[in-house]
Amino acid sequence: MTKTILIATDYSLESLNILKKVLKEKDAAEDQNQYNILLVSGYEMGDSIRELLFNTKSTLFNKIRPKEFCDAYGIIKNKYPHLIERIVCDIFTGSFQRTFNNYVRAENIEEAYYSPSIQSKGKGKFDIIPYIKKCKELQSQEIAVEIQERLPERGRLAEVFVEV
Repeated sequence: MTKTILIATDYSLESLNILKKVLKEKDAAEDQNQYNILLVSGYEMGDSIRELLFNTKSTLFNKIRPKEFCDAYGIIKNKYPHLIERIVCDIFTGSFQRTFNNYVRAENIEEAYYSPSIQSKGKGKFDIIPYIKKCKELQSQEIAVEIQERLPERGRLAEVFVEV
């Protein structure tokens, strides 16, 4: 059976620790399901007509998602091929709870995972954790992720291989 999971991210390598922990738990529980994983961040599109007309998801991802992030989730996907059907990066651009609830219904999301230590900050980004917590149609779970300040691999692809 295929289920869909939402993971709140800021497209940093540290945020992939949530994905690693979730998959490690499901692997330890010998879960037989396959998962479609949505890595989602909030993004404020702005009011400019030019931005609204000419910005596509790919141009936005080029601004907010580093190449190392894509390589890193590819490595994680290869580690758990029996659990992962596909991984998709997405952005949530709404500003109302009702819009988020419709997004959850449209994508058939059943579970959501987030960490309060990883919050989307930066130009145009906003945190979707409050929307996740208020959504009644979603089973959400907080994942404790420790962000080590003195990690030699910090910000590099090798960070994916650090055990969580």
